[in-house]
Amino acid sequence: MNYFHYFSEIEERFQRRRGSILMLSTLDWALIETWRDAGIPLEAVLRGIDSAFDKYDAKQATAKSRTRKVNGLAWCAQAVMQATEEMQEAATGMAKPETREQETGFEHDHVAAFLEQNATAIEAAIAPKQSAGPWAMGPGPSSTAQRLRELASQMRNTPIPLDDLDRTLTVLEEKLFAALLQATPEDELVALRAQADRELAPYRSKMQAVQLRQIQQQFLHKRLMESHNLPRLSLFYMGHS
Repeated sequence: MNYFHYFSEIEERFQRRRGSILMLSTLDWALIETWRDAGIPLEAVLRGIDSAFDKYDAKQATAKSRTRKVNGLAWCAQAVMQATEEMQEAATGMAKPETREQETGFEHDHVAAFLEQNATAIEAAIAPKQSAGPWAMGPGPSSTAQRLRELASQMRNTPIPLDDLDRTLTVLEEKLFAALLQATPEDELVALRAQADRELAPYRSKMQAVQLRQIQQQFLHKRLMESHNLPRLSLFYMGHS
């Protein structure tokens, strides 16, 4: 799977159907990540976006007054889930097509360079904090950087399957995030959750409770990592490096 392609195609389709360039928000990023983590096919997401905007355009054409502009990808969430269910039903009994590693476009040397780049970024992010005294996150970030360099060396010598590597990177990032949660003041976490709730408010009726919780967690995850200048480790972000 080309992770960058997954994101960029969704962004391009949403902007094209909206009719104007709108930078995706942290909330939109979080929603795309929940779709990817859930294994929702790119085609289902694109179909859902088209379906949602087809209905919006039809309503706008018959409306006596100007309808509200679509300002977030979450507005399409319900249509995406419906498209996913329809694709699953249609695919019942069909053989899953084979995929080849070379179709990812991620050569082993490039992946190794990405891992080393993230190790360097982590070391740069924690150096000022460590020089100022004991840091609440402890030795976790340093050990993560060391592990990334080990993985980079392994990718150059005895390459790891990309799926296995990405699972390892996800575990490493989850450990970083857990340490961040522990080190972040309570009032800051409350403020971030309140911001997520405000941004999600217009879409609550279109999402299930489980999906809402996942997006809130992804939102918090992304914001905390950004605030400490820590890189995202998944191969999904390789295309953005």
